[in-house]
This record gives sequence, structure tokens and C-alpha cells, in this order.
Amino acid sequence: MTKAQFASMITSHESAMRIHALRFTQDLEDANDLLQDTLMKAFRHADQFEENTNLKGWLYTIMRNTFINTYRKNTKTQAIVVQSDDITYQNLAFSATTNQSTTDFVLGDIKGALSKIPAHLSFPFVKYVEGYKYHEIAEEMGIPLGTVKTRIHEARKHLAKMLKMYKERLS
Repeated sequence: MTKAQFASMITSHESAMRIHALRFTQDLEDANDLLQDTLMKAFRHADQFEENTNLKGWLYTIMRNTFINTYRKNTKTQAIVVQSDDITYQNLAFSATTNQSTTDFVLGDIKGALSKIPAHLSFPFVKYVEGYKYHEIAEEMGIPLGTVKTRIHEARKHLAKMLKMYKERLS
């Protein structure tokens, strides 16, 4: 089976998969992200699919595992970073400590680290931390959704390197 034939087969299940994703996420945007991730993983691992087996079941398994892994990752991230509903990058330092002088120092480090990241990475990251959805950032910047996700991921990697001393203190 060619890649084009396989892609056609998996996209024929797209509407049923979207409903299934919506049951998992309870949010249309998150469901669309989950569906996209599922279809991309299925296409990437097409060689692992055995012909004449249940394609829909295989896709549902990929979706379930993707949802579980994303949930676990988000739970860990939220447990470390988010301790309040009001999270902006300016308030991140306040959630880390109650000592005002330490807070000023941490806030300075965060601002300094953000200023060293290229603007095309820091802008979508700051918007995301301020609570904007990926698609809202993509619309504002006029770039594809996948590019926004990649830039936020890259910004996190840069910040993690520059602020690793705080991670070591938490460990």
C-alpha cells in the first residue's frame, strides 16, 4: 500500500475520530489538536500497521495513548509551574517565592532570559503563558498553527537552559 492510499484510508475515519477526541478533551480546539497528532503519528508509523486488520481500532489506540501521554505531561508541568489561576510571565516569579527581594531577583532573571531569546520565539511563548490559545497566537502572528507550537517548544528549551539553576533548586 502506498503512502497516499494509507493517508486516504486514515482520513476517511477523521469525522468519527474527531467525535472520539472531543469525548476525551471536552474542548473542540484540544480535540482538533489531538486528532491532528493522532493522524500524524499514524501516518508516521504506517509501516507498523498490518493490512487487513482493524484500522479504526488502531487509530483509536494511538489517540488514547496520545491523550494519556499529553495529560501526564501537562499534569507534571502544571504541578511545577502553576499554583494559581492568574499566571502571566510577570507573575511567574511571585508563584515561586514570597520573599520580595528574591522575587525581584527571579523576575529579573526571567525577563533577562526572555530578552535573550529571539523575538520570533519569545512573543508566542509570552502569549501562551498569558493564556492565549495556539490558534489565537497563530492568527495574530499570521503563521501556521504548527509553527506556533514549534516556536513555543523552542522557547521553553531555551528558557530551561538559561534558568536551569532554579530547576536544580527545586530538585
